[in-house]
Amino acid sequence: MKSINSKLLVLLILLLGISISPVYAIDEIYTGFLSKNAVGGYDSVAYFTEGRPVEGESKFATTYKGTKWLFSSQKNLDLFKANPDKYAPQYGGYCAWAVSQGYTAKGDPQHWEIFEGRLYLNFNASIQERWSGNKAELVSKADRLWPGLLNQ
Repeated sequence: MKSINSKLLVLLILLLGISISPVYAIDEIYTGFLSKNAVGGYDSVAYFTEGRPVEGESKFATTYKGTKWLFSSQKNLDLFKANPDKYAPQYGGYCAWAVSQGYTAKGDPQHWEIFEGRLYLNFNASIQERWSGNKAELVSKADRLWPGLLNQ
């Protein structure tokens, strides 16, 4: 029974995109298992210009840090190309709270916040609530750990 529970836990961790071992390669930009697009295919500029997640379109695409990014308009694509570090989510789109705790987990484009001019994604609503409660301190912790966390 213990063996089955352990296997289920490992499967769940893998499905959620959480890294538990250096055996699993972690990319600098999170794309998930089934996607090859940053931010789950959402337009990272739209969080700043429209204040909400907007799905990108393949006709407005670019590659940045070896990953495909989609945008909802040519204007947003141009803004991103002019300053990708301004519009890319922090910690490569991994969950900001998880990074502050010393590990990686998927960032969900539906659970986001712009704080001090930077875009942060979180795993889910519950985790985002934890992160939002003390984000200044957690961002400071995560900034110290990132990107070295990727090499652990």
